[in-house]
Amino acid sequence: MKIPLFPLDVVLFPGAPLPLHIFEERYREMFRRCMAEGLEFGVVRAEEDGLAVVGCTASIGQVTHRYEDGRFDVMCRGERRFEIELLDDSLAYLQADVDFVADEGPEATRPQRELCAALHFETIELSRLDLPMPHLDLDRPIAFSLAATLPADLNFKQQLLNMRSDAHRTRTLREFYEALLPKLRTHAKVRRISGNGHIM
Repeated sequence: MKIPLFPLDVVLFPGAPLPLHIFEERYREMFRRCMAEGLEFGVVRAEEDGLAVVGCTASIGQVTHRYEDGRFDVMCRGERRFEIELLDDSLAYLQADVDFVADEGPEATRPQRELCAALHFETIELSRLDLPMPHLDLDRPIAFSLAATLPADLNFKQQLLNMRSDAHRTRTLREFYEALLPKLRTHAKVRRISGNGHIM
């Protein structure tokens, strides 16, 4: 299947919100087409040496603001993962023949998801980051929902997007939190000592 491509310095996950400011004429043209034909477009990470092979389609939601000069703000949403097979630069914007990809390996168990979610929320709390809290259904895969709100390295996020197993993705996220949390817990303890003169 051929889809329009929007290379960005982001990694989009299925289900994740994607607010965009559209100002280049070629992407205005692309969005006009997608909105007229009800098409999804592909978001793929722009890397130093080209494009990532795996990306995620986005559906176009509400246009939140239109500017007098033709620019506009729009809210989109991640939908389906794809793998690029062949690029097509015959139009003003890039297109690609893609194959859609789904998980093939096992899913994480509910206890594994519960542990991963608990570590995620502890990481966010100790980091003192004002991040949106994902709404989780622990009977379904949650790794993409957690990773979407994580201020992590894009290489790590791309690695998660590429994985074909929810169990593998959940385990990788858990290991990420487990490596980070000892430092965050130590810093939190130091803050409490500095603020109160004793450990609470």
